[in-house]
Amino acid sequence: MKSFILVALLVSSAVVAADAPKQAPKRERKPHPSLAKVEDVAGLPRVLLIGDSISMGYTLDVREMLKGKANVHRIPTNGGPTTNGLKNIKAWLGDSKWDVIHFNWGLHDLKYIAEDPSKRADPKAPGSHLQVPLADYEKNLAELVKTMQATGAKLIWCNTTPVPAGSDGRIEGDEKKYNEAAARVMTAAGIPTDDLCAHAAAKLKDVQLPANVHYSPEGYHYLAEKVASVIAETLPKK
Repeated sequence: MKSFILVALLVSSAVVAADAPKQAPKRERKPHPSLAKVEDVAGLPRVLLIGDSISMGYTLDVREMLKGKANVHRIPTNGGPTTNGLKNIKAWLGDSKWDVIHFNWGLHDLKYIAEDPSKRADPKAPGSHLQVPLADYEKNLAELVKTMQATGAKLIWCNTTPVPAGSDGRIEGDEKKYNEAAARVMTAAGIPTDDLCAHAAAKLKDVQLPANVHYSPEGYHYLAEKVASVIAETLPKK
């Protein structure tokens, strides 16, 4: 009798397992195309883009717009906040010679987080705080600028694009305070600014996604036009 019950249970379990919906295997997230390695064309200046997902969004268009004029590289990841920049900047710069470095930090610094720094938090929620407070942001930028200046490259600061109303984990307009802090650092260091914030703001309703710091494909192309133009003006003269 016991053997019969055991066999019945095993058969029943097998039937249940067979009928259970199969879980689809987890798909590996493909790397963003902007992160693909670039093979240099001999004789062209070398440009490095540093920034977060906004810069990832305009990288390919900038690369295409400067085709035949420059080898446009970018850091192999989302740059995140300035604290991440401090940890990785030397590795990102490597031993390569850079003619121009176009760089930005900001949207991740002014983001609100709680216990888990990888997730955005409601700015009004208990325990919510800025990922990098304004004073630390300014200090971190100054340190990053010194490290990049040591490469001998021409530096271009790209200020932070607008934070719209309803943007998750951020407060509308906070980019203004962070851009003002960055401006103090860049003025002291003699570094020109690519005013991408004003460029985006001029057509924000047309190019930015609703209640989101990111942009439509057309929006990223619009940002790329400004970035490519500023870099082109800075490239070494032949």
